[in-house]
Amino acid sequence: MAASRLELNLVRLLSRCEAMAAEKRDPDEWRLEKYVGALEDMLQALKVHASKPASEVINEYSWKVDFLKGMLQAEKLTSSSEKALANQFLAPGRVPTTARERVPATKTVHLQSRARYTSEMRSELLGTLLSEPEMDVRKRTGVAASQPVSEKQSAAELDLVLQRHQNLQEKLAEEMLGLARSLKTNTLAAQSVIKKDNQTLSHSLKMADQNLEKLKTESERLEQHTQKSVNWLLWAMLIIVCFIFISMILFIRIMPKLK
Repeated sequence: MAASRLELNLVRLLSRCEAMAAEKRDPDEWRLEKYVGALEDMLQALKVHASKPASEVINEYSWKVDFLKGMLQAEKLTSSSEKALANQFLAPGRVPTTARERVPATKTVHLQSRARYTSEMRSELLGTLLSEPEMDVRKRTGVAASQPVSEKQSAAELDLVLQRHQNLQEKLAEEMLGLARSLKTNTLAAQSVIKKDNQTLSHSLKMADQNLEKLKTESERLEQHTQKSVNWLLWAMLIIVCFIFISMILFIRIMPKLK
């Protein structure tokens, strides 16, 4: 099925946003955020469009738009560690947006932002270490007062701090994945229970309808039988009354009158 004009416009704007996200931007740059907002509106319109693409294609567009939106939100965070953690949970697109791309642009942007945030974390930690008073550094490292802090020791301490941050991020990611799996399992179990309850309820409603139809049929038969019984009883009573009346007349005629 040929792509509609709305989908073509969405692909062009998405490609433009990916290119802008890959470039180095000024902090006051506002166009990308506006473009991503326009992408969200176009994506919502495409979902209800008459000639909308397949669900897999729409899901791919949604992933890329959500990635760009999450990347912008991560850039607004103050700490580089928070930016790195938020960037770690972003999911880039799996399919290139245009035919000229060999690797999805969002994946490239994801790798670039991860490297940038790691570099920022390294710079912040290195600046923190270098800004500490010399006496505190000597007291913590046990070096003599006359010996300066070596670059090798600073690099080792920096790598240790980065490793701790990385381990903490991996632990948080594993916990969130475990919670997601648990939530998925509970959701599937609840869906199974609800499905069984719906089947039981449907069966009960079906049996109730059948019993109602049977009760209605039996009521009609009983009503007809009752009407027939009443008719026969009425005729029998009339015949008996007539017989008694005629018998009384004959009895009066036959028997002599009392003197």
